[in-house]
Amino acid sequence: MKTHNIVVVEDHVLLSQAIASLVNSFNDFEVLYTCKNGKELLTKLKTPRNIPDIVLMDVNMPILNGIEATEILRNEYPQIKVIALSVEENEATIIKMLKAGAKGYLLKDVEKDILELALTETIKHGYYHTRDVSSILINSLNEDESGKVRLKEREIEFIKHTCSEMTYKEIAEKMFLSPKTIDGYRDALFQKLDVKNRIGLVLYAIKNGIYKI
Repeated sequence: MKTHNIVVVEDHVLLSQAIASLVNSFNDFEVLYTCKNGKELLTKLKTPRNIPDIVLMDVNMPILNGIEATEILRNEYPQIKVIALSVEENEATIIKMLKAGAKGYLLKDVEKDILELALTETIKHGYYHTRDVSSILINSLNEDESGKVRLKEREIEFIKHTCSEMTYKEIAEKMFLSPKTIDGYRDALFQKLDVKNRIGLVLYAIKNGIYKI
């Protein structure tokens, strides 16, 4: 007898079915149903028997995305715990999802054992964070008393490169990272430093002595 009910919210049907099948293979978890978006989930939840213990929530979905849906669940169904299961790996998106109320954040290429552990830990302790997500959470609290943002070494390195004539693709090669990871650095820094574009990063670098003319 399975003891905990899970709902999968994912707009790609085949992927949704695959995730559901994986969860159903775990000893203590069973998928109640799947949904294609947040709106469909909220409609289902109006029936009491459809309320699960945990929702595995995609972030980018049509109609009502994962961040919006998670905020609504936090306010209207606080007993439901949300774990994000997404391809999005930039810090800005992760922080938004966690602030919306998610109790964990996993990438869709997560190992089977880690997914089961995340579900188990969330039932037991109310949350599950990987080492990377824990680091992001700590860094999101990185303003000291003077209000100056503390940057990681790799972020400073990235900012220095943005002050050159290199393209983002060339910066990725220089830092031995994928273009997607570099996009994540860029988007996270835009939010962290409250700038809107590369020029803003350059101005920040000059103003704070990261780059000297």
